Amino acid sequence: MNQSAHAPQRSPGAALVTGGTGFLGSHLVERLLAAGRPVTVVSRSPRPALEARGVRVVVGALHEAAVCDEAVRGAATVFHVAARVGVWGAYDDFYRDNVLATRALIRAAQAAGVPRFVHTSTPSVVYNGLDLAGADESLPLTRHCPSPYPLTKAIAEGEALGSTTELFRVCALRPHLIWGVGDPHLVPRILARARAGRLRIVGHGSNRVDMVHVHNATEAHLLAERALGEPGGPRGPAAGRAYFITNDEPVNLWDWINDLLRSLGEPPVTKTLSLSAASAVGAVCEAAWRVLPLRGEPPMTRFVAAELAKDHWFNIAAARRDLGYSPKVTMAEGTAELVAALRASKAA
Repeated sequence: MNQSAHAPQRSPGAALVTGGTGFLGSHLVERLLAAGRPVTVVSRSPRPALEARGVRVVVGALHEAAVCDEAVRGAATVFHVAARVGVWGAYDDFYRDNVLATRALIRAAQAAGVPRFVHTSTPSVVYNGLDLAGADESLPLTRHCPSPYPLTKAIAEGEALGSTTELFRVCALRPHLIWGVGDPHLVPRILARARAGRLRIVGHGSNRVDMVHVHNATEAHLLAERALGEPGGPRGPAAGRAYFITNDEPVNLWDWINDLLRSLGEPPVTKTLSLSAASAVGAVCEAAWRVLPLRGEPPMTRFVAAELAKDHWFNIAAARRDLGYSPKVTMAEGTAELVAALRASKAA
């Protein structure tokens, strides 16, 4: 473990952002810096560009207690954005980075007297293999899922919310499919698979999904911090609660993907695969990747098949009520901005 500078004394605006070099985390860091707030990030490698802007960088792995102890020093709020994401991999790796890291960070924050902890979760913590249409926070956390990511994130969220006290206030946000200009995951993955001819419409092709623009997800985190209550003041309405965060504009998944492809001059996806067939292919791929083992991710898994075929859209009434959350960037605005950026990068 290494640190770039001595930790500051605690100030009301000081914030730790884990995952601060990732897509959502970097947007959150920018908002905090723009507000003149002291910011710390944790990174596995030095970040001189961030340090040059006054960000304190703690180098190390989050599941290590000493790293967490150093990272939380001086913080009034922890934004725990970091996680191991993906649809495939060893369960132990996901457990270490999602559960053990969260556990270590909570213990460090409690010991240091940090009053507010905003935990970035995911809607997949309520995965049940069924269509989720207008689902709300009353759904139970998943205990059975063919992917280690939702399972370990569900454990982490449960432990995080369970640690809430009058003095240590925790809430969990579940942003769904974060996207926007600079997204390194969702849209690039769609484009790469489409261009390689490996994308299929799974199921009936009329399933609706929620997405959330990165600017809206960032705003939700700042609103959640406020809704936990001011340090030393009464506990806010968000303490101990989880919230779905979306654009509140469910789209037909395959129409949105094909409209995006057409806008970029790419052929739309027309080939189809039934959910049962995709699930069977996924099971075979998982077995092959597990036994051989093969490198990278399988081209299909049972979890991916379900995600591509089923409804996944959520009721955000609780976030509107308790956080004052209201999406500012619409799907149309965000898509137009994204298309313009992708066209510009393609022409460069």
